Amino acid sequence: MPFIDSKITVPVSQEKKEKIKTRLGQAIAALHKTENYLMVGIDSDYDLWMAGKKLEKGAYVSVSLFGNAAPEDYERMTGKICEILNQELGIPGASVYVAYHPVSDWGWNGRNF
Repeated sequence: MPFIDSKITVPVSQEKKEKIKTRLGQAIAALHKTENYLMVGIDSDYDLWMAGKKLEKGAYVSVSLFGNAAPEDYERMTGKICEILNQELGIPGASVYVAYHPVSDWGWNGRNF
């Protein structure tokens, strides 16, 4: 039950959103999850500041998942997210924050897991 929510400073076309969504669907395997229940949100043209300066190219990515993962899995996923954003949008890894939110109670389709 992962959800990857991205706030990205640059405009992102629908075509690029599809590419990023597909690549995140593959990358989620780093957290031992599948794309079957993955939800992705992409908010583009978003204002972000880092160290008091507005970022031209930057992103904040929040990854929520049912359960937990090992630190090395989170590390691997962070690398994949930074790689995807760099390759697809030219956003350098030094301008990307990734936060992980393990969730013990997750609801879907009228019930909880």
